[in-house]
Amino acid sequence: MKDDSVGAGSEPLPDSLVYVIDDDESIRGALTSLLMSVGIQVRTFESADDFLAAEILDVPSCLILDVRLRGTSGLTLQQELCKENVRFPVIFLTGYGDIDMSVKAMKAGAFDFMTKPFKDQDLLDSIAAALKRDGELKRQERLVAGIRQAYDSLTAREREVISLVTDGLLNKQIADLLCLSEVTVKIHRAQAMHKLKARSVAELIKKLQQVLPVQHGAR
Repeated sequence: MKDDSVGAGSEPLPDSLVYVIDDDESIRGALTSLLMSVGIQVRTFESADDFLAAEILDVPSCLILDVRLRGTSGLTLQQELCKENVRFPVIFLTGYGDIDMSVKAMKAGAFDFMTKPFKDQDLLDSIAAALKRDGELKRQERLVAGIRQAYDSLTAREREVISLVTDGLLNKQIADLLCLSEVTVKIHRAQAMHKLKARSVAELIKKLQQVLPVQHGAR
């Protein structure tokens, strides 16, 4: 595999990372120099297959992708990444861009589409925006994963109680419905709220909606 990576290996994880796929070595070198000059870590590949065989780090990232590559094309790679649920922003670069190609890439979810030659600052601005978006997405994904983990730790009774809490029932009503004492309901409710780190019913509802978008509220 041809990988001109900078910042790869056993070094600490970078704050962010830009992947570059271009079969033109001079372009890979120029992009590496440009990105490194502003402190952005970069890994470069000469083909889509090389990239697919590489490890993808769990840091804010974006992909600078040439449309026309030897072997798998950039547009085909974009489609494959979507199928694999790899969704960091893709910035297309091409020397052969046309309207149809650009529209196809953008409809498939491309972050940006730029033609060669490009202005360095325009590309850097696009990369900065792409990394910011991916960072925000990853933070949200970690937040939802934490809520999911907390929800999975609830007992069946705790889930039952908080479901009724979020439906607007009072402790006494829940106790009557579940044939429990009001004290027992309060204990289950407090334990569930503690595990989910929810300080209010409104916060509890908001968190549950992120992990149970269909089931929650369907009672």
